[in-house]
Amino acid sequence: MSTLSQILEHKIIAIVRGVQPEYVLRLAEAMYAGGIRLLEVTMNSADPLTVIREVSARMGDKMIIGAGTVLDAATAREAAAAGARFILSPVLEPEVITTARGLGLVSIPGAYTATEIYAAYKQGADMIKVFPATSASYIKDITAPLPKMHLLPTGGITPENIRDFQQAGAAGFGIGSALVNAKAAITPEYLQQLTEKSRQFIRAIQS
Repeated sequence: MSTLSQILEHKIIAIVRGVQPEYVLRLAEAMYAGGIRLLEVTMNSADPLTVIREVSARMGDKMIIGAGTVLDAATAREAAAAGARFILSPVLEPEVITTARGLGLVSIPGAYTATEIYAAYKQGADMIKVFPATSASYIKDITAPLPKMHLLPTGGITPENIRDFQQAGAAGFGIGSALVNAKAAITPEYLQQLTEKSRQFIRAIQS
């Protein structure tokens, strides 16, 4: 199964930003236990390439690892070499799309307006990160005239509202601080809470 097919199947991309590198694998394992199968490591975190390399190697095919906050082609190439299988950006940067696609990676640029989303689609984006995801009704408004777009709303999505975004037409979801608290102490109790919170998100989209 292709990476894009797996993203469209599993839907939830857990975003890890600002976590100390030595803890990311433990967080990934806790989320995996709760049903999460997609993980984004942002490039503005500490030592992200090492983290991508380690988590990709240790999790194998169980979890697909991608790189987030990718702003240029060079970073996309570095992330690919470290094992990233999808590339996310907060903005629409054509050279990042071209580079990711050329490397066989899934390209998910950021866009917001209908014009930006369509431009990203025309330039070859596999999915479009809609950021900030202000409301489910906005996703519904965009998908009405642009039904072919795979939209990935990110920011502000919770277990309580994720179903609304799904029914509005979202193809996937980027979940950051609502899932992973970068400031939390990585204790066994926190890891159990993270597993349970992961289950809550999964149950919400499967209900």
